[in-house]
Amino acid sequence: MTRKRRRLYLVLFGMALLGVATALMLNAFSDNLVFFHTPSDVTAKSFEQDRRFRLGGLVEEESVKKAEDGMTTHFRITDHDNAIKVVFKGSLPDLFREGQGVVAEGKLDASGVFLASEVLAKHDENYMPPEVADALKKSGQWKGDE
Repeated sequence: MTRKRRRLYLVLFGMALLGVATALMLNAFSDNLVFFHTPSDVTAKSFEQDRRFRLGGLVEEESVKKAEDGMTTHFRITDHDNAIKVVFKGSLPDLFREGQGVVAEGKLDASGVFLASEVLAKHDENYMPPEVADALKKSGQWKGDE
């Protein structure tokens, strides 16, 4: 085998190795993507039970209920068109309350209840997650300053 052919094989092997590494990295990245959806999106589409996503909207008035164990909270997230029941086990953020913007990360169970593993609430009186604000503007329910 000549030096030129050896060099060609080495370059081809290096490019193939780089391609495999890139494919593995992109595959790992796509598994960790968590997409944001509103209750209307969830109602309109079908979601896989094990697929994690973020559900955002407003905490529906008079929907927050604490379970007897003190750690499980049931509430509904709404975009004023549709609402999804959410179950969260853990400590809620201090600023979590009815009528406020919230984003919950988790997955749907077989009965359509969203099992949240994390709940994020707004952090001051003027802040609402941009995805929630956009969804409320799209549905015509936005009451904030434009």
